[in-house]
Amino acid sequence: MKKIFLNIFLLLFVAATFSACKKTLEEQYNNPEKSSIQSIPTFFTAFQNNDRIRPAYWNVRTFLLMQPAVYSQTASYSNGNDSYKQQDSYINQYWNDFYYPAGNGSGPMALFRQMEATFKSLSAADQASQKVFLEAARISLIDQAAQMVDLWGDIPYSETGSLETSSTIVNPNFDDQKALYTSFISDLDASATFFATATTNAAFTKQDIMLAGSTDKWRRYANSLRLRLLMRISNVDEATAKTAVTAMLSNSTQYPLLDGGNVAAYSPATSDVLLTPLTTNNDNLNSALTEIGSYFATDYLLNKVMLPANDPRIPVMYDKYGRTVNGTFVPNKTFRAMPITYTTGQTDTAFASYSILDSATFLQNKNLPGIVFTASETNFLKAEAFERWGGGAAQTAYETAIKQSVYFYYYLNGLGRGTTVTPTDVNTFLTAANVAYTGSSADKLTKIYTQKWASFSFLQSKQAWAEVRRTKIPALTFPTAGKLNGFETPPTRLLYPTSEILNNSNYSKVRPKDTRLTKIFWDVK
Repeated sequence: MKKIFLNIFLLLFVAATFSACKKTLEEQYNNPEKSSIQSIPTFFTAFQNNDRIRPAYWNVRTFLLMQPAVYSQTASYSNGNDSYKQQDSYINQYWNDFYYPAGNGSGPMALFRQMEATFKSLSAADQASQKVFLEAARISLIDQAAQMVDLWGDIPYSETGSLETSSTIVNPNFDDQKALYTSFISDLDASATFFATATTNAAFTKQDIMLAGSTDKWRRYANSLRLRLLMRISNVDEATAKTAVTAMLSNSTQYPLLDGGNVAAYSPATSDVLLTPLTTNNDNLNSALTEIGSYFATDYLLNKVMLPANDPRIPVMYDKYGRTVNGTFVPNKTFRAMPITYTTGQTDTAFASYSILDSATFLQNKNLPGIVFTASETNFLKAEAFERWGGGAAQTAYETAIKQSVYFYYYLNGLGRGTTVTPTDVNTFLTAANVAYTGSSADKLTKIYTQKWASFSFLQSKQAWAEVRRTKIPALTFPTAGKLNGFETPPTRLLYPTSEILNNSNYSKVRPKDTRLTKIFWDVK
């Protein structure tokens, strides 16, 4: 960790001159060298411009597709002997990208600490105009920090950034994961309260590359993220979650959410929190998905969930694929996925007979955004809360969530090509036996969890993996034959990277927890 903080100190200069270094942003966003007041707005833009949020090649290829997408079965993977063994070097890069600005992430923790330190040095008048940046950054930081907790458990947090706050190098302690969640939930409530009366300004509108300075959307984002975290702890601390969630869902005026206005055919571009690519981006996910065989259709999702329901998302999520015969491409007759039990040899021989990910939606779509929060997720959260605790129409929320998920994937497809879905197809989908909101309460919750998992896909595989661990639904099976000793099954958390073990003397305090089968505190089922 000492290495991390030395890098924070050295690389903050890079972050401070972000506009000058990033030609794609230079003309749009203020240069921090022009005045001291502008440093916070420019740090904020650097904070947001994060390739660990966007579906950038390196993030998808080395982290999502090799860890959470495998463990949640939201992407296909090679059924080798080390399928469930994490790659330490890639894990180390992901970990470091959270703490300092280098590589493929923006170093949100270091940048936030610098924003805090700069904010304290401003006059009262300047603080009043700059606070909106700090509160927005706090919401985004909590989002990313909560994901770190979901992946590892205890993480260094409250004592990080000592160079920025005290000009000293300190090995930070690992904060308790449950205590962190408690503080996140409280801080999000405070941030949402701030944005309820906050007003935007020209600088915030200009530098906010994610929400264009909309105080309403920042408020909704804070509330929706808080709802996510409350539902995540709802099995370990149901009383706290129930009280807070019930209060939120019973008062939409005080707690507006990112729910797309509860309209099925909503506009993701204006309602969701998405981090769009820079206008100069020419990259796509073709290499990331094809280099390690992650572009094949997934067995459980397509064969067990979507095909039995004639899911209208199938044509925009998958391609039937096929093979070339005598110089002519012959497409497969139907959509179907390879069995997850296929060995690498079987996959190499049979893959052309099975479906792959859709080209326009995923493989060749250079306009694919980073998905931060969607209306569909919000309504799935509502549906679970209403089904468990009452207070609202669970079926309405569930069906709205599914419809919004359908329209969301057609929106992503439209960014690459443009395909439409009819309301009739969507409504018919809701009557399928494995989708219709019927059965016992347990049956209904199973359908909520399954459809929510299906909606996440590999692009939100960190959320999918968290929910699979929390709910144990869908009940996925993983091939175990021939796996390395100690890695026969997916882990329940990631191991700390070697660099952290070697450089942070406080690692000894969490060493007993650092096993691949230690559960995150909310994983109690």
